[in-house]
Amino acid sequence: QVQLVESGGGLVQTGGSLRLSCAASGRTFSPYAMGWFRQAPGKDRDSVAAISRSGGSTVYADSVKGRFTISRDNAKNTVYLQMNSLKPEDTAVYYCAADGGVSRSNIRVGLPFYDYWGQGTQVTVSS
Repeated sequence: QVQLVESGGGLVQTGGSLRLSCAASGRTFSPYAMGWFRQAPGKDRDSVAAISRSGGSTVYADSVKGRFTISRDNAKNTVYLQMNSLKPEDTAVYYCAADGGVSRSNIRVGLPFYDYWGQGTQVTVSS
């Protein structure tokens, strides 16, 4: 089992920044690719960004490219999502998740591939 706990959400104005963190515990962190997802009220949960086990490969949703950056620190068992130039449409609950079924440099973005999920953290961007 891997336990994931997100933090860093909050209320921010349009154009502002937030940095989300996701701390993992329970098992070794490095064998898992990690992803950030978000879900707005009444909408499906969608992939935002993902990072390979090694940290050498990343992928982003088109809507956040150039504004968000995913990174990981395997020594600290933590994955981060730096969010800049935030927009009201970024408002959602953000979840981190762990995928234990990929090779070191690969990434998968589909929700069913992710075995473990955090409880989510709310991000609200005011206009």
